[in-house]
Amino acid sequence: MTLASPGPTLGVVGGGQLGRMLGEAAAPLGVAVVVSDPTPDAPAAPTTRDQVVGGFDDPGTVRELAERADYLTFEIELADPDLLESVAAEFDVPVHPDPDTLRTIEDKLVQKRRLEDAGVPVPAFRAVDSVADLHDAGEDLGYPLMLKARRGGYDGRGNVPVESPADAADAFAEIVEAAQGASPDDPAGVAMAEEMVDFERELAVMGCLGEGERDTFPVTETVHREEILRETVSPARADEAVRERAREVALDVLDVMSGRGVYGIELFQGPDDEVLLNEIAPRPHNSGHWTIEGCHTSQFEQHVRAVTGRALGDTGRRAPTVSTNVLGDVEERQEATLHGEGRVFETPRAHLHWYGKREVYRLRKMGHVTLVGETDAETDDLLADARRLREDLTFA
Repeated sequence: MTLASPGPTLGVVGGGQLGRMLGEAAAPLGVAVVVSDPTPDAPAAPTTRDQVVGGFDDPGTVRELAERADYLTFEIELADPDLLESVAAEFDVPVHPDPDTLRTIEDKLVQKRRLEDAGVPVPAFRAVDSVADLHDAGEDLGYPLMLKARRGGYDGRGNVPVESPADAADAFAEIVEAAQGASPDDPAGVAMAEEMVDFERELAVMGCLGEGERDTFPVTETVHREEILRETVSPARADEAVRERAREVALDVLDVMSGRGVYGIELFQGPDDEVLLNEIAPRPHNSGHWTIEGCHTSQFEQHVRAVTGRALGDTGRRAPTVSTNVLGDVEERQEATLHGEGRVFETPRAHLHWYGKREVYRLRKMGHVTLVGETDAETDDLLADARRLREDLTFA
């Protein structure tokens, strides 16, 4: 590969925080980034060459993006796989991961069926198209269970725990309301029910597919509350055998995927240390943000390398690393002004990442703090220190 100025342009559908960090990682590689996003001056705008303002599935917007790009990718599953496929063919621009992979992943029920058929271990699940279906699923899977919107859920939205049959009607109505494009009069194809896994901990593996290459980043422990990722811990506080099994499952998942790029693979460490797949994101993921400081190659650099046909970078961990998300702590939507960041800047090996969102509301992801240690033995202390740093940060 020959480097030249100007270098290639990567078009990214989506201009949120992931697009912002892709822009930061692409510049040193000689790759310019253009994003498309419906929000003018989106969070990615300051770190990228330009933004096309328009919807994720708007044909004119995506066609303009493809016309200006040498490669296409996406940072949000709301991208339209059929549209991506057609514009890629029209402008002879490769798109990665493959739109067919996005078709599989964007529907959680289709995703689970495909992976189960491939032998990947998954929790028991059922399609749910009505309250009666949900009652049947409860009898089959047991209570409590998790009801999930098949499409569009993120950051806990679209996931509703169902504790008993008495909760079924309200839970199903909530999912129908949350599901994008669903009609209350025709909710078929909206939801799936999944057994509630009695897990020891949640794990994540960032998988990587390059041109004839396959790799993973180190297995990471993830800590969720209210269905939202709060913290990551690497190395995961699990036995080496569990971490190795998690990597094996992640590699099996990659065998099912098509197209170059980084894949966020979320897992459960269940009873008797069984490892089960939770969900997949065909893009960089919040559970891999720690790799920016913690690994020789960040997940964002790796994604840019992969989708532009470059060799994959070294995924090795530099040092034990924890991260903690900075979430909105206000009830009413308001202008985003962060207070208390001075202590982060004063702390050695602490790193603040600000996502550049103009407005804040409760539990919105506004940034993250990463703290890097020296020895694996200090992981618990690192996490406690990171939590204290996060507690000082407020929007109130």
